[in-house]
Amino acid sequence: MNKREFIKLAGLAGVAALGNPTGIIAAPASRKGISVLDGNAKAPFELPPLPYGFDALEPHIDKATMEIHHDKHHGAYVKNLNDAVKGSPYENLSLEEILAKVKVEDKAVRNNAGGHFNHSLFWKLLSPQKTTPSDKLKTAINGTFTSYEKFEEIFNTAAKGVFGSGWAWLIVTPGKKLSVISTPNQDNPLMENIVKERGTPILGLDVWEHAYYLKYHNVRAEYVTAFWNLVNWNEVDKLYAAATK
Repeated sequence: MNKREFIKLAGLAGVAALGNPTGIIAAPASRKGISVLDGNAKAPFELPPLPYGFDALEPHIDKATMEIHHDKHHGAYVKNLNDAVKGSPYENLSLEEILAKVKVEDKAVRNNAGGHFNHSLFWKLLSPQKTTPSDKLKTAINGTFTSYEKFEEIFNTAAKGVFGSGWAWLIVTPGKKLSVISTPNQDNPLMENIVKERGTPILGLDVWEHAYYLKYHNVRAEYVTAFWNLVNWNEVDKLYAAATK
């Protein structure tokens, strides 16, 4: 299979996997300005634009992957979430309220609300510019994991150990401690009725194959290693500060 065929297949697979029989994909978002995810926003939800160009994360994440990942996969989550909440008890809830209340059996809402939130956060956690953690966050990381290097090792193990598709997270627990966890599919640590270990996500890595397959093929470990070149520690610091107030 050549690259062109994979791009076409990946776009269609993203729709099928989300249970969208129409094959309709949300229109690409406007590139004007930087959109910050508003957890208080209610339906109809919108696809936020990327805060950088499709090619801005190269060579670590390629342009074609970003185009597919954002416009097609994330776009489909947004469209399908709007369809799923229509006429349901979740229709008038904010995104964060949906995540807090969603139940295991509400699969369409669970998958698509998670997919929308997770990706909206993920785009903000990546940056073309090199950044470093603040002294406050470094101190917390060292205190929890003994060293930054050990934290990265633990996070990498969580990301590489996800069976199938899912996410690795650095979270702030309800006790305001740091912890590394992973979740399957589009679940996240805000889903009170679903995850075992709840918390506020401040760093996340998407390890679904559509996030890395074009460049890294089946070698997830290389993608996980490359991720550290792109972490937007400025954003992580803001989220950490807000979660530990």
